[in-house]
Amino acid sequence: MDIKTATHIKFWGVRGSIPTPGSGTVRYGGNTTCVEVRCGADIIILDAGTGLRKLGQSLLNEFKRQPLHLTMLLSHTHWDHIQGLPFFAPIYESRCRMRILGCEGARKSLEEALTGQMKSPYFPVPFSELPSNIEIDELEDFDFALGNVLVSAQRANHPGMAVGYRLFSPAGIIVFFPDTEPRQKGGDPQMIQFCQDADVLILDSQYDHVEYGKHNGWGHGCVDDSVTLALKAGVKRLILFHHDPDHDDRKIDSLRRYARKLVAKAKSKMKVEAASEGMVLKLTGKRV
Repeated sequence: MDIKTATHIKFWGVRGSIPTPGSGTVRYGGNTTCVEVRCGADIIILDAGTGLRKLGQSLLNEFKRQPLHLTMLLSHTHWDHIQGLPFFAPIYESRCRMRILGCEGARKSLEEALTGQMKSPYFPVPFSELPSNIEIDELEDFDFALGNVLVSAQRANHPGMAVGYRLFSPAGIIVFFPDTEPRQKGGDPQMIQFCQDADVLILDSQYDHVEYGKHNGWGHGCVDDSVTLALKAGVKRLILFHHDPDHDDRKIDSLRRYARKLVAKAKSKMKVEAASEGMVLKLTGKRV
């Protein structure tokens, strides 16, 4: 591994459940889950929500006529995490090679879940007619390597088969858990261990504590539990993620302020941000 290789994280979709365009979601964005991770020449895409469409346009503009090699890691096959795939422009280019990794769907194979949404009457272009080279593989091993990045997966506490990913790059550790709920109040030992010492934790923080009381068991977390987990795991930067479709920019502002107050009360230096479309984080391997 080249320890000098920086890792860049860019957020293309940060919303949960359903896209939410409109005047109230302009600053944080209304597209569903999609995050791009760059480590040298390795391009890893985390989830294929509607944010994937703009990422595809950006990649084609950047690479022009050059070959494009991509890897996509899917947390699960709920619609808001895969519905951007049919609108991902690179899959209509023969020069694109993409490997998609994830778990089987709740009732179908991963391949059936992804290709089924492109069948008639849902979509006009069948997956089988795409000119790109796409390989779809279900995870057999929860520990594997993608170029210079070592990856571990862990089951999420979410309906159906869902996972989160821990990416160990030469420049730092990224944990991506877009949909999960704490297994127990006050700290989940399994999750704490998985998130331990992460440089960036991108975590489902959909609800405030009042909302969470009404949605217990739905498979999503709240800001209070996200901060508790991140502090116990020694995380350096917590990214509140999977914003509720009913939360406008002002509400997300308030959740971010509240999370920062909890961190300050704990006398921690952990940084907290609310994910927004277009936000870029850079890991360099330097410890501050």
